Amino acid sequence: MSDLKKTYLKFIRKQELTGETFKDKEIQLKKYYIPFCNRLFKQCKSRKKPLLISLSGGQGSGKSTIAQILKIVLQLNFNLNVVCFSIDDFYKTSSERKKMSKYIHPLFLTRGVPGTHDCKMLYRTINALLKKKFNSVKIPKFDKSIDDRFKARYWQKIKKKPDIIIFEGWCVGAEPQQLKELKKPMNILEKEEDTKLTWRKKVNNELKTNYKKIYNLIDKKVYLKVPNFRHVLKWRILQEKKLRLKSKKKTMNNNQIKRFIMFYERLTIHMAKNFKKNDVIVLIDNSHKIKSINFK
Repeated sequence: MSDLKKTYLKFIRKQELTGETFKDKEIQLKKYYIPFCNRLFKQCKSRKKPLLISLSGGQGSGKSTIAQILKIVLQLNFNLNVVCFSIDDFYKTSSERKKMSKYIHPLFLTRGVPGTHDCKMLYRTINALLKKKFNSVKIPKFDKSIDDRFKARYWQKIKKKPDIIIFEGWCVGAEPQQLKELKKPMNILEKEEDTKLTWRKKVNNELKTNYKKIYNLIDKKVYLKVPNFRHVLKWRILQEKKLRLKSKKKTMNNNQIKRFIMFYERLTIHMAKNFKKNDVIVLIDNSHKIKSINFK
């Protein structure tokens, strides 16, 4: 068995210990992951600076897992140096979000939507990773079980210049909506807790400004398309189960998850409607497998 196959299967088995069983593991590797990485390798080799890829999709769609598999394949099969991180690691601290909830809108206490990330830090970090004259870079880490950032000593340290950067996150690459689209509430949360549209307008304005500046740096946008929004709830519950088994720390129950994904619903559905704007579309089937990869 090759080193790639061994490492890939070992990684998958670790994921399986904390959730559902992965189907057609070896077929998925040969049919989708290796050919996709081969394309990335060819694009990467014709460039002088790192290739920045975004990986987006609804909560629980498999972004983190797929990002790690791509990293494994690119490193072991193509000998590339790959840096992988999530927009989740750039959430503002708990105290910063408390200030936002006090001075802008109470809903900003909950992490997730645009406005709750430290965009200055994120922009600075990506630019540092893209520099020709590379110096070591530290990437923050966020601990969801305590809803706050890890201490700096636990951050990811990048000492070698990357060939490929995989930047994943549910809202990465999201475009703002038109004002008329914001007026109709998507769910009970928006209807009852954002009656004056203050929260929605602030989120939308963040996409127009701070996030657009970051997303303009992306070379290739990859989007994971799930069957429908119902799967977001189902797979987010599974994600929380994994977190519970891994950390044994405080996690959300099903009712808390239902409320939590209401914060994400508007943009998740908006991104799903505009999925064709991405460079690569990865169709995910009902059993969480890759069904197809479509390139522009």
